Amino acid sequence: MNHQVSPIGYVRSCFKEKFAIPRQPQLAPAARGVLELCPPFDGGDAVQGLEKVSHVWLLFLFHQALEDKPRLKVRPPRLGGNRAIGVFATRATHRPNGIGQSVVKLEKVDQDRLWLSGIDLLDGTPVLDVKPYVPYADNVPGAHNHIATDAPAQIDVLWQDSALDSARSHALRLGEPLVELIEQCLAQDPRPAYQQPTPERRYGVRLWDVDVHWHYPQSGCIKVLAITMP
Repeated sequence: MNHQVSPIGYVRSCFKEKFAIPRQPQLAPAARGVLELCPPFDGGDAVQGLEKVSHVWLLFLFHQALEDKPRLKVRPPRLGGNRAIGVFATRATHRPNGIGQSVVKLEKVDQDRLWLSGIDLLDGTPVLDVKPYVPYADNVPGAHNHIATDAPAQIDVLWQDSALDSARSHALRLGEPLVELIEQCLAQDPRPAYQQPTPERRYGVRLWDVDVHWHYPQSGCIKVLAITMP
């Protein structure tokens, strides 16, 4: 039996590419975005009462990771990217139907859009549904996951003085906590676990409308080198 679903809206996100997106929601509270609702959900009726809710569940499509043939096993980054386990034991983006879920903070409610923070969604992500977070039901005492027992360890993030000055200037222009966003995302160490970068190797990612450049001067440490406009 096949079912057809249609997006109820699309996310406009600070993340313009998949690289450096936190692997779970809430790991970067400064990551912000807006869910723009599509008709007929943009008239105000569908979000009535949502102003009483602090967090929402988003059900969405991994629209850049859709696959015709389902994967039965995946290699999650949490396990170093070289150990395969069952897809249903992970939150990997390679889902049988491409469906993801994230619990995010609801900052503001307008009739045609929801303002969000703590997101882990790529710009343009199609959202299939929005559901309120219900603390007494969604927070399960005694729950465990022995694969991912704790949040990933963070690494130190240092700044070149000129890069920090530039980030602060762009933060004022954007009206967004850009410095905090960069630090929170890079502290998750976005590089693939199997890579052992030398200090000469440069990495980069686009956040909002700026490109962030960094390297690894030593093991367990990132240094932001420059913030540039594309």
